[in-house]
Amino acid sequence: MTDPDGEWDLAVIGAGAAGLSVTAVAAQLGLRVALIERDRMGGDCLNVGCIPSKALLAAAHTAEAAQAAGGFGIRLPVPQIDWGQVQAHVHGVITAIAPADSEARYRALGASVIRGEARFVAPGTLAVGTERLRARRIVVAAGSRPAIPSIPGLESAPHLTNETLFDLPARPGHLLILGGGPIGLEMADAFAGLGSRVTVVEAAVIASREDPELTGGLRAALTARGVVILENVAVRSVDPGPVLMMGDGRRVEGSHVLVATGRQPALDSLSLDAGGVRATAAGIATDQGLRSLTNRRVFAAGDIADPQGIGPRAFTHVGSYHAAIVIRRALFRLPARLDYRALPRVIYTDPELAQAGVTEAEAAQAGRRVTVLRWPLADNDRAQTERDPTGLAKLVVEKGRVIGAGILAPHAGEMISAWALAISRRVPLSALAGLIVPYPTRSEAGKRAAASFYAPRLFSARTKALVQLLARLP
Repeated sequence: MTDPDGEWDLAVIGAGAAGLSVTAVAAQLGLRVALIERDRMGGDCLNVGCIPSKALLAAAHTAEAAQAAGGFGIRLPVPQIDWGQVQAHVHGVITAIAPADSEARYRALGASVIRGEARFVAPGTLAVGTERLRARRIVVAAGSRPAIPSIPGLESAPHLTNETLFDLPARPGHLLILGGGPIGLEMADAFAGLGSRVTVVEAAVIASREDPELTGGLRAALTARGVVILENVAVRSVDPGPVLMMGDGRRVEGSHVLVATGRQPALDSLSLDAGGVRATAAGIATDQGLRSLTNRRVFAAGDIADPQGIGPRAFTHVGSYHAAIVIRRALFRLPARLDYRALPRVIYTDPELAQAGVTEAEAAQAGRRVTVLRWPLADNDRAQTERDPTGLAKLVVEKGRVIGAGILAPHAGEMISAWALAISRRVPLSALAGLIVPYPTRSEAGKRAAASFYAPRLFSARTKALVQLLARLP
């Protein structure tokens, strides 16, 4: 509703995951909401991020499955990649999902959708073109954009980012990928599966945030599919061609360059100073409840938020989680704060690498006394039936509870949620070891890892003596 001077209850900048979630709830609660978007509804995730990338991966994995059919006694011709049809598949998926994020849907929910670029002109006032909007609460959910590294020659050389990758008119002959994080590795997997040569260049090590033991298995799987991975080497310059001039003197020539070296918050056009909103290079500075540290009317959510002492997390599911925090605080005036202890993350390669909680290395760095439990997928019957036993389930346990879980396996992203729940709810390891899991499933690997904690005690000399004594009783 509005007060007599026409102030909006809520203005939301950005129609990505975080902004749409806040808008949907606020509008359905009867508040007067202005949703401002300068580009495409659905944000990066729908249009140039999660959805097209996973659609491309699905096409690649289908081609790889066809090539592996011979191992099951099924003879298929070598897959022929029709790039135009692959592109049609990717954009068809976007089109199928788009109505859920459309202007029409949000207007039907009761929100006003305003197209244009928003900027602050006062602490509680935004400008969109010539229009001025005053709001009791403002949620900045403007997202992020690709971070382009300062490499001589890169700016002037043709290069791709996730914003242009999915509109390529032809399949790359040799794709050079700068960056070995989730985006770089997923696209390496996708394009290699679709027949491109792929080289990944990483200044440190690939998937550096993840457990090195699990990353080792992923590295081996990608290499086996023909992806060339160059680690601990910097790109000195980029020459036309394109040619990467490496710090160790090597030349790597390809047909296309994809920059996948990270993200940066989309702050430039917001005129935050005019709104009294402080930001860092990592995003809008907020407390752990996502309220601006310098303007109490303003909240930030999604990639653009830099919560004090925690830092940003550039995942779509984090944007949705942020939205729930903002709804509690800005709409219901209830206390709420971020808790990333069980935050799940997934690299959607084949196999997938999924993690929640702390890794073994993070626990050691923090001085925590932990037990590490493992169960290889090679010992999992379902993995054997599908002739794909690559992978590992790994648990980090402290005082009888799981504080970290990592899984390298096909569809690991579908398996990690149970472990995220166990971590967040502090479920005892004994309950997880005793869980009845359907057989045969890959999720048994996690249960077997949990149960392995008790094996030494179960088969100890003391337990054997007890059982033998009990056996003599009538």
